Amino acid sequence: MPKTEMPSGALVLLILRVLRSGTLHGYAIAQRIHTLSSEVLQVEEGALYPALQKILLKGWVTSEWGISETNRKVRFYRLTPAGRKQLENELSDYERAHSAIRSVLRTA
Repeated sequence: MPKTEMPSGALVLLILRVLRSGTLHGYAIAQRIHTLSSEVLQVEEGALYPALQKILLKGWVTSEWGISETNRKVRFYRLTPAGRKQLENELSDYERAHSAIRSVLRTA
């Protein structure tokens, strides 16, 4: 299948949503997004880790070092209460934009 580009601005929303289900390390976040999107969306390392750093600095996630299931030292990310609130805001913004786009596509 051809590679599908991640829509602009969607990565932070997807990361926050995936972390709502629990703590994950970076590679697991990317794999979860890929799996849940029926293998349509691929998250590249070059986009994932800068996005994780951004949301870490904003206080939407916390992190701690641990050992992965493959016995590697990895950073695990967890959603904070501020991250849960931001997820609600991001979802609301997404729904509003998605509705507006559907409206234009129906009526144009």
